Amino acid sequence: MPDQSSTPRAHSSPRAHSSRLRAQRRAETQRTIQAHAVRLFTERGYDATTVTDVAEAAGVSAMTVYRHFPTKEDLVLVDQYGRLIAERIVASPAAQPLARRIGSALIDAATSLTAGRHGDDLSGNEQFLLARLQLMTSTPALRARHLDNQYALQQAIVDALTDPAADPETAFHTQAAASACLAAMHTALVRWAEDDGRSQLPDLIAKALAAAFGDDVVDPGPEAGDNGRPRERET
Repeated sequence: MPDQSSTPRAHSSPRAHSSRLRAQRRAETQRTIQAHAVRLFTERGYDATTVTDVAEAAGVSAMTVYRHFPTKEDLVLVDQYGRLIAERIVASPAAQPLARRIGSALIDAATSLTAGRHGDDLSGNEQFLLARLQLMTSTPALRARHLDNQYALQQAIVDALTDPAADPETAFHTQAAASACLAAMHTALVRWAEDDGRSQLPDLIAKALAAAFGDDVVDPGPEAGDNGRPRERET
């Protein structure tokens, strides 16, 4: 008899492959649209650039832009930061204090998003993130929506840390810790944007967290020096 347990997998494989390809194409289209949007907003100004301008630069229709980004603000604000943070929180040791779990996830996610720097030259990821942050801090409409995004990120962190059936006191404690960590991160992001990205963003976030919670909140890791910060490389 044929192995019936393998038959469904054989039939589903082409569908799964097709689904992956569609997801990849969608992600590529989204990245292309957002890259052109951030470039145009930076060059011409956010208010002076229309969604139609972005669509023409990306080689797609305005309807396609809106399918990927329902509002103009989303062209700047949408990112994968929340997903990265939630993944790292879920993977962190449950015995650690809340602030350390959240803080380490914020630093790790920032490290992933800014990877690739060589010396003082910003990586492509850093340049893109920096441009978005500078638009957020300089554009009133984006500042207002950024607050909404911060609340959504706070809720994603709380969801990653608590059970839906958690008692109200536990939920409140988690919300307070998440809010405080995000406030520290926001301070670091603003400084990094004002500094044109000259500092290392993960280091700034670690400093902000240490200022708010004390040095113990930052996991020093195996490469850290006595002060909890990464050791300087010898030359």
